[in-house]
Amino acid sequence: MKALTDLFREWMPNQRWFGGKGREWADVSEDGFFLDRGDPVLSVHRVRVTYSDGAQETYLVPLSWRDHAVEELSTALIGAVANDGKENYAYDAMRDRDATAPWLIHLVNASTVGPMHFHPAGVAYIPEGLPGDIVSTEQSNTSLVYGQEAILKLFRRLEPGLNPDVEIHDALRRANNEHIAPLLGHIEIDDADPANEPATVAMLQTFVPNASDGWRLATASVRDLYAEGDLHADEVGGDFAADSERLGAATASVHADMAEVLPSEPAADDWYAAVAAQMNERLDAALEVVPQIAEHADGLRRLYAAVAESTEPVVRQRVHGDLHLGQVLRTATGWIVLDFEGEPARSLASRRELDSPLRDVAGMLRSFDYAARHMLVEQPDDPQRAYRAQEWAARNRSAYCTGYSNASGLDPCGDSPLLRAFEADKAVYECVYEARNRPHWLMIPLTSLSRLTGQD
Repeated sequence: MKALTDLFREWMPNQRWFGGKGREWADVSEDGFFLDRGDPVLSVHRVRVTYSDGAQETYLVPLSWRDHAVEELSTALIGAVANDGKENYAYDAMRDRDATAPWLIHLVNASTVGPMHFHPAGVAYIPEGLPGDIVSTEQSNTSLVYGQEAILKLFRRLEPGLNPDVEIHDALRRANNEHIAPLLGHIEIDDADPANEPATVAMLQTFVPNASDGWRLATASVRDLYAEGDLHADEVGGDFAADSERLGAATASVHADMAEVLPSEPAADDWYAAVAAQMNERLDAALEVVPQIAEHADGLRRLYAAVAESTEPVVRQRVHGDLHLGQVLRTATGWIVLDFEGEPARSLASRRELDSPLRDVAGMLRSFDYAARHMLVEQPDDPQRAYRAQEWAARNRSAYCTGYSNASGLDPCGDSPLLRAFEADKAVYECVYEARNRPHWLMIPLTSLSRLTGQD
């Protein structure tokens, strides 16, 4: 229906979850089916976008349909479509509370509706009948919270194959890992090409109420430190080091169980050279975007060369792939690790590849640097604050490594050229991201590159 594809063409580029912002569209097509014919009617659409460079992406867009405009849903309105001489109003169904119950009803019933298949995990209560409230902070996905019981994450961009978030949560649930929110079910949709695997549409997990986001806790600790001009990080009431140590132990527990219940193998000799080559490629690309990296380039290439020549034993396994303080929650009983889907911009196949758990450790160490330095953006020339930020980051990085080591028997933060290179590679990625999205934050990863390459 051309009227509908025209609406998608206008509406999708303005959505936070749409990954093709700034790219020119050559074509758009859609196919849809009715998931529920109640009031409102709920339909689900696969929207295929072809860009001018020939690349294609497919997105999932659920719509709720009403025969009149609803004022309280004005921010969710996608547009009106003529049908038999009448106007039907299409809304973003994830923002229409009256259209959110069918997802859980179909999961409870293990339904198949058109090309969509609902798979309950069969281990816990699913709150059938509750409406869902949208989580407003997400970007690449869209989530609904059902009371205090469950949270449904809709994966907007579709790719054939099981999403790592579902796969790893299911494996860790079977391992009884205490640092995850258990999987309650997932939803798949058949691919238009029968030769391809179904794509993962959504997953349902136990909701974790009364939990605190790791990033907010860490940055509150940094603010407390800055407010006490004459105290060190270990003297401030909001010291975060004990939490960092427990977070290190939680990370080690998750890694150990992933290695136990999912594939793992010793790294082959050529793996190190391949990792170093990939890092050099990313550095070359980053230099085109962020010229300021050039002063660190020689030092970075030395770090990567050390990886290529490394003989440290590495067991490759499934990892989180995008671990940072925003991906963890602190509860009354400990830390919960979220979002095992990896970096959404990478292909599904690459996110499922085996890697070193040091990749995750490096991501968290980078996050401590960000938490410590984000307030320096406002006062970049304050040497006392810069010193205190470095002190806070060093203390919490060390505590995290201690917790990981005590829980696993392995010291992840010893003299490992691989860890240092992973950190540097992540900082290079951050430089590109900040240059494109938050130029005033670029100083944070650039300062870290000075430390990692031994220039400060």
